Amino acid sequence: MAVNKKWGWIVAIVVVAVIAFWGIRSTSVTRSEVSAQGETGTVNQGQAAPAFELANLQGETVSLKEFKGQKVYVKYWASWCPICLAGLEELNELSGGNHDYKVLTIVSPGYHGEKSAEDFTSWFSKRGYNNVEVLLDNDGTLAKKFGVKGYPTSYYIGSDGTLVKGSPGHQTNEVIEQTFQSIH
Repeated sequence: MAVNKKWGWIVAIVVVAVIAFWGIRSTSVTRSEVSAQGETGTVNQGQAAPAFELANLQGETVSLKEFKGQKVYVKYWASWCPICLAGLEELNELSGGNHDYKVLTIVSPGYHGEKSAEDFTSWFSKRGYNNVEVLLDNDGTLAKKFGVKGYPTSYYIGSDGTLVKGSPGHQTNEVIEQTFQSIH
C-alpha cells in the first residue's frame, strides 16, 4: 500500500513538472515584445499586466492599481499542488520580508480542481502562513488573462505596471530577489 502512495506522489509531481515545462513556452514574456515607460522614467520591457480587483481571504478588495509605482510579485498556486504546498513556508518567509516589491498570491476557486472559496479559506486559515496574502480569482477569470498553464506560476510586474516576466514552476526566494534586481 505504501509503495502505491509513493508512486502516486511521484506521478503527481511528474505531471505538474510536465505542465509547468509546457507552460514555459506560452507564459514567458520576452523583453523584446513591448516597451512601457513608467512615471519615474525607467523602462521595463513587456506588456501591460492584466488589471485586477480581487477579494482576499478577509473579504477586502485588493486592486493592482493600489500598487502603482511599486513592483509586484504574483504567484498563482493551488491547494492540491504538491510543489506549491512544499513551497509555502518559503513563500511565507518572502511575504514577511522587507522588499522593494509587494508579494501577492492568487488561487482560483472552482477552476482546475481548486476548492470552493469557502473551503479554501477554511483550509488555509489552519495552515499558519500568516504573512501570505491570498487573493481569490473565482473561476480562473484572471488566470486566463495571465495565461496560467500550470501551478505554481510566478509573474513579475514592474513599477510601471509592465508584466516583465512569467515563470512556471517553483521560484526560490533567491531567484525572485535576483529577478527583481533587473526590473524597474
